[in-house]
Formats: sequence, C-alpha cells, structure tokens
Amino acid sequence: MSNEMMKNWSEYKPTKTVWLWSCVGTAALTMIIGFTGAGWVTGGTAAERAQVSTEQAVATLAAGICANRFLAAEDAGTKLAALKDLDSWKRDTFIEEGGWVTFASMKEPVDGAAELCASQLATAELPVVENGA
Repeated sequence: MSNEMMKNWSEYKPTKTVWLWSCVGTAALTMIIGFTGAGWVTGGTAAERAQVSTEQAVATLAAGICANRFLAAEDAGTKLAALKDLDSWKRDTFIEEGGWVTFASMKEPVDGAAELCASQLATAELPVVENGA
C-alpha cells in the first residue's frame, strides 16, 4: 500500500487555489510566530522604544551630572544631610527645586533625572578633606 500512496503523492498536481491558500496560510503563520515569539515589532513600536530608551539615557546622564554638581557645592554636607532626612518620595522635589537637574537655558528639569539623582545621593558620602597642616 505504501507504493500506491507514493505513486499517488508523486502524481498529485495542486490547483491554483490550493497554491494560493497554502501561500496565504504560510505567510500568516510566519507573521504570527514572528510577532508573538520572535520579537518582531512594527515601525511605530520600534520608534516608541527608541524614544523611551533615549529619554532614559538622557535622564541617566543628567542624574550623574546632578550628583556631581550637588556634591561639589560649598554647602554639600548640609544639603546632603537635609536630603537624607527627607522621605524618599520627597527627595526628587528637593533636587528639582535646588536646580541640580535643570541645565543651561532649560526652563524645566530633565524628566526622570531628579529621582535617579536623589537615589545616587541617598547612598553618597562626602569625601573627607584633611587639612595639610
């Protein structure tokens, strides 16, 4: 019986309709697998992700600059103690109001940078300066 099945299979000639629906099904299955399991995204989603990533990178850079500016100030010890005494959810406002995350001619602070800066400063210690006398 297997010889007969092989003969029938080799003589099979699919119609154009069968070819069309086979191609449509294969394309649909490929897209379903690609978008759900293989990580494919649309152009809009890719642009959104790139924008979010850019904003996070800018906030991270601004937070690093903020922490350095904060710690380099004359009254850094007093300000750092005041920051650490605040509730964690108030620290970003303290940083924003101090102007440490507003740069150059910006009117508003860098989004997300104040929270990151406050987190960095919450664990920071001021360097001990020894008198050379």
